[in-house]
Amino acid sequence: MEDETLSKGKWDSHKEFTFWNIATYPQPGLYQECGEAAHLEALHNSCCRKESTAPEKIIPHVDFSDETAKESGKTFDKLFSSEQQASILHVLNTASNKELEAFKLLRGKKSLNIIEHRKKFGPFQNLESLMNVPLFHYKITIQVCNSILNPETGGKKKKLQESRILRKLIKPEIGRERVKAVNSIVSIVSGTRRLAWAHLDRKLAVLDWQQTEYCQLMKGSYLSSVYLEEISSIISKMPKADLYVLEKTGPSFQNPSLFPVLLHFHMTEAMLYALLNVTFAQDGRHQVLSMNRSAVGKHFELMIGDIRTSGKEVVKQLLSESVLKDEPRVFFPPEKIVRYRQMFSSTEHNRVEELYDSLLQAIAFYELAVFNTES
Repeated sequence: MEDETLSKGKWDSHKEFTFWNIATYPQPGLYQECGEAAHLEALHNSCCRKESTAPEKIIPHVDFSDETAKESGKTFDKLFSSEQQASILHVLNTASNKELEAFKLLRGKKSLNIIEHRKKFGPFQNLESLMNVPLFHYKITIQVCNSILNPETGGKKKKLQESRILRKLIKPEIGRERVKAVNSIVSIVSGTRRLAWAHLDRKLAVLDWQQTEYCQLMKGSYLSSVYLEEISSIISKMPKADLYVLEKTGPSFQNPSLFPVLLHFHMTEAMLYALLNVTFAQDGRHQVLSMNRSAVGKHFELMIGDIRTSGKEVVKQLLSESVLKDEPRVFFPPEKIVRYRQMFSSTEHNRVEELYDSLLQAIAFYELAVFNTES
């Protein structure tokens, strides 16, 4: 039995026995006994057939039936009008590799395969002929045709990315269109002793920039009525704007000794949100936003690890550029530049970070949230 079996098969280089003569071409009268035949069949099924010469069934690399393939031309006619088909074919037959890669579904080998197919076989005569290109089956072909007709799909992705950026940058969330339509903002930064604001328009012209002291707020029992009176008085001096942008920061809850400071920041923020959102009860639209402090620091390269350093030198440079450059980054009105320089000089020996930060925050808001998301 063993000799006869070996005569009908062979061992490959991995010691795996391959049956091919017996399996493919059974001979009459061979292995008549049921036991031997069953043993052979079980052994045959358990062996690897790496070197088998038996004909293999070839399955085309498509995900639709032959019947669907025959009807594909009619399917494309149903899905796309003659004008749409002509537009798609124009792109497929004339676009360069770089232009084809502008469509997400055609990036990588797919665009190269289209170019290669055009070189070998000439221009595409119909949409179903695209399925002759490697990597293109029926479903992909339909998706590609739709993406060519609707390139705004990429625009939708860009909008989603921009929305994600805005969510990380500012809270609460407001629509991109509202942000893009902003004409002026008041940037507000509060500290333990003072509150500063900068009023800038979308041309980055400084319309107002000042600070005020409120030392007594952290003295006593943190009465809400005292905060209301003090913050209301400060807001009465602020100019009107489309949006009011607050700095979002605060010490960690993990440090109990800083709880009074944290309480002060939250009470001040709550008062600003309540008093500046004057129409919220009627229309539900937020006019007050909080901006990520670290994002502003990164924008001006002020971060050392998780620590934000002073923006004093950056502000000083901006003031100098407004005088020395024809097109400075920030425009300080000529009638106010002297006043602002004097204000800066008078605080140069003090750490008046709120004043510096309010200006930098306003600039970062426009450059990161407004200009960076414009189409």
